[in-house]
Amino acid sequence: MTIILGLDPSLSCTGWGVVRVDGSRIGHIANGQIKTQTKAPMAERLHHVHGGIAAVIAAYSPDRAACEEVFVNKNPQSTLKLAQARGCVLAACGASGLIVNEHAARLVKKAVVGTGGADKAQVQAMLKVLLPGAAIEGADAADALAVAIADAHLSYSPQGR
Repeated sequence: MTIILGLDPSLSCTGWGVVRVDGSRIGHIANGQIKTQTKAPMAERLHHVHGGIAAVIAAYSPDRAACEEVFVNKNPQSTLKLAQARGCVLAACGASGLIVNEHAARLVKKAVVGTGGADKAQVQAMLKVLLPGAAIEGADAADALAVAIADAHLSYSPQGR
């Protein structure tokens, strides 16, 4: 059995999802979102994201993590903020000794839905099929669960801490 932490980093709302993989079976463990105050100083927001992910890692002891790769927005400021939040998420994983597999958003959608062009509604509908009964805490948590499931489908072998 392997426990995978999926991550969807964002400065405003970082999604996380934890799944258990046992052979070809995937089960939901937990999911949530780490929201920051838009008016708070940048350092405080980044600290909150880092601390939130560190707490999730401490609570669920995943075997590995999976994170969506950064994509370049038309707005360079948005891309920089995303990259900073992503850095905090990766640093929290690194501080815990977790290996992090990184996946492009199109690859995640293809692994979960079957097409890289799937929209958020299609991903969320497929999550209901793959994780029946799971109470998903919002769009960002759903994206994070999709990243974890995609990582499981891509059959990475568990790596030690």
